[in-house]
Amino acid sequence: MGMTMTQKILAAHAGLDSVCAGQLINAKLDIVLGNDITTPVAVNEFTKSGFNGVFDKNRIAIVLDHFVPNKDIKAAEQSKQCREFAGCHGISHFYDVGKMGIEHALLPEQGVVTAGDCIIGADSHTCTYGALGAFSTGVGSTDMAAGMATGMAWFKVPSAIKFNLTGSLPANCSGKDVILTIIGMIGVDGALYKSMEFCGEGVKSLSMDSRLCICNMAIEAGA
Repeated sequence: MGMTMTQKILAAHAGLDSVCAGQLINAKLDIVLGNDITTPVAVNEFTKSGFNGVFDKNRIAIVLDHFVPNKDIKAAEQSKQCREFAGCHGISHFYDVGKMGIEHALLPEQGVVTAGDCIIGADSHTCTYGALGAFSTGVGSTDMAAGMATGMAWFKVPSAIKFNLTGSLPANCSGKDVILTIIGMIGVDGALYKSMEFCGEGVKSLSMDSRLCICNMAIEAGA
């Protein structure tokens, strides 16, 4: 039996010829992402675990985008902890005030993520990068800490749901309408621990913004 796009990417990053749904694997990571809320938790776990350094300073991205400019002292302390960690380990993709933006828009714009990548991020909407042909998923801050140290993550290979898009969008409709319609059809847990793969002629008519929006909201169906 053939593999889905997600399974092909995971197999390649696990050094395997093939994988199947339900299989447990260890895969190499291209990018590990965190923001100003989740990174401090990961840094605490990183330190607690006794890690001395990151696996690759060019494959970690930290974006201060949730409470920046800081709303209170706690938010300022979280940003400070991110800055100190990034400075200590020479993180090249560190986006501070004046350079940051919405993390899931910023990384594609900066060319940090690309097709075929295997990406984890301590943010549930990390699945956004599926729009670029990557495998990307949200994880907890503990997994982010381990990913920053080892460049690896374990996965249970997901099965997939195929969505065949036909036609084109009418005026004043966008990818947001597409994904909300799909979630309405399958439910908020309709794709729980599955990958959602979109194909068909209808995809060609979608702007990049719409594709990013559709993938960004896949998590709202549990994907």
